[in-house]
Amino acid sequence: MDAPPLEAVVFDMDGTLIDSSRVVPAAFIATIEELGGSTLDRDEVIASYVLGPPATIMEHFLGRSVEPSEIDGYHARLRAEAERRGVQPYPGIPEALEALARSVALGVFTNADLGNVDVLLGAAGLRDRFAVVVDADEVAPNFKPAADGLLLACERLEVPAARTAYVGDSPQDGETAHHAAALAVAARWGHLMQDVGGFDVVADRPTDLPAVLGLT
Repeated sequence: MDAPPLEAVVFDMDGTLIDSSRVVPAAFIATIEELGGSTLDRDEVIASYVLGPPATIMEHFLGRSVEPSEIDGYHARLRAEAERRGVQPYPGIPEALEALARSVALGVFTNADLGNVDVLLGAAGLRDRFAVVVDADEVAPNFKPAADGLLLACERLEVPAARTAYVGDSPQDGETAHHAAALAVAARWGHLMQDVGGFDVVADRPTDLPAVLGLT
């Protein structure tokens, strides 16, 4: 029996839609050092993304709880880094989104918090491309690979998860899709992508997505 036709495509944000592999680590490194923590390197920060949203990552590196004002300070640093370094969609993402939007609803579910979403999607010029954006603040403490955020995105899009593809670049993203009974799509271009074995289908480039998903 053929799989049901897709009605929505939901994306991870960092490493899938936008290349934030310099901006986000730089903001964390500067913030943690300012708050009295150790001097981190970029790889340490990237490895911590599996922990959850920025507050959880900051608590991990500082060894204590963080105040809302300290999280605000991180977001301010992120905005400054985004303005200084620039934040761009991966090559082909705007074209892929335009093509996909002709056939399906588009959304985002990310383990980043609302502050990150506002800064990064805004800086990349992508915020208006999506009907729904779900961030970690809305599903805490059930972060990826829990399915809560993806299911919430599907609910808001009024589309069954079984007719949704979730596109991401980390093993957590594949797990999240499967926990929601959605199609797991590997973004091979993403900076966290190492093993596509946990995904159902693979797209080498953003512009491959319509064909990979049978939407051409």
